[in-house]
Amino acid sequence: MQKIVRTRFAPSPTGFMHVGNLRSALYEFLVAKSQNGKFILRIEDTDQERLVEGSVEHIYQTLAEVNLKYDEGPDIGGPHAPYVQSERLDRYLPYAEQLVQQDKAYYCFCSKDRLDSLHQDSELNQDSELNEDEDSEVLDHFGYDRHCRDLDKATIDAKLAAGEPYVIRQKMPLTGSTTFHDEIFGDISVENKELEDQILIKSDGYPTYNFANVIDDHEMEITHVVRGSEYLSSTPKYNLLYEAFGWEIPKYVHLPLILGSDGAKLSKRHGATTFEELSNQGYLTEAIINYIAFLGWAPSRDTREIFSLKELCEVFTISGISKSPATFDYNKLDWYNEQYIRNMDVETFKDWLEPEANKFFADKTFDMDLLAEMLQNRITKRTDLAMMLDFVKEPDPFNAEMYVHKRSKLTPELSAQVLQIIVDRISASDTYERDYLHDLLMNLGPELELKTGQIMNPVRIALSGRQVTPGGSIELLLLLGKEESLKRLREAINNLKEYNDN
Repeated sequence: MQKIVRTRFAPSPTGFMHVGNLRSALYEFLVAKSQNGKFILRIEDTDQERLVEGSVEHIYQTLAEVNLKYDEGPDIGGPHAPYVQSERLDRYLPYAEQLVQQDKAYYCFCSKDRLDSLHQDSELNQDSELNEDEDSEVLDHFGYDRHCRDLDKATIDAKLAAGEPYVIRQKMPLTGSTTFHDEIFGDISVENKELEDQILIKSDGYPTYNFANVIDDHEMEITHVVRGSEYLSSTPKYNLLYEAFGWEIPKYVHLPLILGSDGAKLSKRHGATTFEELSNQGYLTEAIINYIAFLGWAPSRDTREIFSLKELCEVFTISGISKSPATFDYNKLDWYNEQYIRNMDVETFKDWLEPEANKFFADKTFDMDLLAEMLQNRITKRTDLAMMLDFVKEPDPFNAEMYVHKRSKLTPELSAQVLQIIVDRISASDTYERDYLHDLLMNLGPELELKTGQIMNPVRIALSGRQVTPGGSIELLLLLGKEESLKRLREAINNLKEYNDN
């Protein structure tokens, strides 16, 4: 009988959710759901020094916001509860002691000073060998010389009776090699002599990241371990633990790195790198998820780029994941966001944009329908509203060169004449609504034997100080209102007359 596919997202609660972690969660979700499996959330909080208050709630909130619904987890329970490592502490030591009894692990009583000395002598670059999720105590013990590996039983018993602090280390094989298969990178072999006797239980009684990870994955019946390729180098350690216990090894799916535009690993210096930052900048959740899905994966036959989460579940395959690093391209994310904005129905767009509009206009009234008309086909992300409409608060400084257009035969002199006629007619009219403004401007061209651009462009420039704006002259007149529009048109006329006189 075929096993039910079970994947897990196991973040450490150390801050906001990074793009890389979100992609891992998404792929773990898709691996499970594309095969009618189960997606589990587990909180890995054994490294107490790195915990950030509120991070667990943030994990729940983010997963809910992106609609990655887990089938088991700390807040909803499940058959393998508890799903928080710090609540499972009583489970790990017995497993480690089992390995000690089977001569597959041992007590290590080496002092911190001795280990620090070994570390200095080894001259090894621990940063390149260990990933950021491994514990600080493990880093201190890098380059261990197996001093306690073969202590006799009497010495061990005496030290334990005396209450000497200890860690428990796994006895790694000293010869041969360890080979594992990854679904993306294929077969990978490591010489066992290169593997250190890794710590399983630290001196504070807490398990190390690697050990707790294996125990929890086994107890929770995880069939596919999906994680970043930076874990490839530590995977032999995981396998040797599975073999030591005689447990079935899960399938490994290591994901390609996510790089910045400069080819370095994506970091804050490249821009927003957490889901919260991207969301706060005005990117839609659906666009973020859609884009992140393509950071290292592509459908085998479908050439589309726009997929809902449900559609991703239907087309996702592990074979579509690439070995090559993916580059986080903010321009491409902008494109995805634009596609989702353009495809919104108007009411949804207005609801989405309104909080930003309220913040921008403050206590001033505005027409939400007009804003939607002006911005839905032009805006890239919600926070662009303030930049696109900043001329509403104050137009750009007068620049006579903007009123010069050789092809349409627009000049500062002609612009002043056109604007004066428009001001006179608007001032004399009791009506100020779309149809009136449309007819006024559109009929003025034929009346004066001028092109439409010779009418519209001076109005746009006079109202905003710009040649390009969201919406045209009629929309700007409506947005600013009669009083403010007349004020700006008159100021432009005065500036143009002063320029023309000189």
